[in-house]
Amino acid sequence: MKLSKTVGLIVVVVIIAVALGVLFSIYSGQVAERNELNERLSRAQTLLPGLMQQRENLEDELTQAEALLNANQAKFPESVEGIEYDDDLFEIADECNVRITKLTSSKPTSKAAGAVTYSVSNYVVVVSGNIESILDFIYAIRTGDGFRLPWSAEVNSINVNFGGPTASINLHIYAYEG
Repeated sequence: MKLSKTVGLIVVVVIIAVALGVLFSIYSGQVAERNELNERLSRAQTLLPGLMQQRENLEDELTQAEALLNANQAKFPESVEGIEYDDDLFEIADECNVRITKLTSSKPTSKAAGAVTYSVSNYVVVVSGNIESILDFIYAIRTGDGFRLPWSAEVNSINVNFGGPTASINLHIYAYEG
């Protein structure tokens, strides 16, 4: 079967038209995608200076916050262990029937004994009660009775006022820093 030249020409024209239609469709899609990408790039470039400024501001705020944190940490020199020591001292006071009326501590310092480093805090404890109870409290501190933590105390001085009776006890608390 032989096709006429006209039918052959129509078939060629239709194939070319279909190919051009497919190419136009692909090109139109790519142009739309490129336009969308250009628009997104333009928006991103518009936002970039603002985001860079915001980043610089946040870095400045971070620097200020770190400086403030360091300044505030210097205001609170007592370590967490100090609170735990206080709890033990109050528990010992309860067991000895004395009342702690004043408790002050210093910032812990490190003290080396050979290869071992200890944390040393100076405490002043003022207690009131009867003389026997005060002496029991001092004895309990010196011998370590009632200590829940791995620490020990060295009593440096005791001032007893028999009018109250009250006692002011100056002591060092040693804790192993591991």
